[in-house]
Amino acid sequence: MRVNSILIVANVVTFLLVGASPAIVASFALWPLGTPSSFDAGPSAGFAPWQLVTSAFLHGSLMHLALNMVGLYSFGRDVEDALGSRRYLTLYVVSVLVASFTQLLVVSFSDGPPAPTVGASGGVFGVLLAFGLMFPKRTVLLLIPPVPMPAWVAVLLFGAFELVNGVLGTMNGIAHFAHLGGMLGAFLLLRRWAIWRPLRG
Repeated sequence: MRVNSILIVANVVTFLLVGASPAIVASFALWPLGTPSSFDAGPSAGFAPWQLVTSAFLHGSLMHLALNMVGLYSFGRDVEDALGSRRYLTLYVVSVLVASFTQLLVVSFSDGPPAPTVGASGGVFGVLLAFGLMFPKRTVLLLIPPVPMPAWVAVLLFGAFELVNGVLGTMNGIAHFAHLGGMLGAFLLLRRWAIWRPLRG
C-alpha cells in the first residue's frame, strides 16, 4: 500500500475512532507552552513532545478532515511517485514537525487564552509546496475560486494568503503559520536533496 494512501487511511480511521473527543484533544492536540494544568480543558491539557506528531492526525470536524484529505489525495500521489515512498514519508514527517514547531512558537508567545491546534494541514501544505516545485507547469483547479492555473501560481497564492492572514490575524481558528511552517520544512528538505527544480512539466 502506498504511503500516501496509508496516511489518508490513518487520518480517516483516527477521526472515526475519536472524532473531536475532548479527552483525546486534551492529551494529543498541540498545546502552547505554559498552558496551566488547571485550564478548562482538563488536567491533561498542556504541551507534551508527542503532540508535535499526534496533533497532525486529529481534526476538528468532518469538513476539516475532508479538505485536508482531498489535498493529500490530489497532490500526494504524484509527489510520492517522483520521490519514492521513503523520501515521501520523510518529506511529510518533516513538514508536520516544522509546522508544529512553528505553530508552537507563535501561539506560545501570543496573547489570549490557550487553545489546541489539530490537523494535517502542515503536512498537506508541505506536499503542496513539493508539487509546485516539481511540477510547476501542471494545471491545478482550486476549490475556491474554481479557476485553473499553473501549480507554481497556486502554491504562490496559497503561501501569500497564509502569510497575509497570519500577520494580520484574520480568519481566527486557522493555523496560518503552521501551514507556512509545513511549506518551509518541505522546501528546506528538497533543497537538501537538491530537488528544487522541476522534474517534469
